[in-house]
Amino acid sequence: MKEVTLKVEGMSCDHCVKAVEGAVQSAGAAGKADLAGGSVTVTYNESRVSVDAIKEAIEEQGYDVK
Repeated sequence: MKEVTLKVEGMSCDHCVKAVEGAVQSAGAAGKADLAGGSVTVTYNESRVSVDAIKEAIEEQGYDVK
């Protein structure tokens, strides 16, 4: 398992946190969003999902990922 922290722009409330964490989960990974820090820490299996796929899932929810 690998872990990466992604910067997420546009999160402003608890609903945003849930949307980002849900997007990460739908991509096949586990994530814990940090509203104050504007980031999400993702744990994933690199043989099953790529960081790009995780970023894309978050971006589909309307957030910018750096």
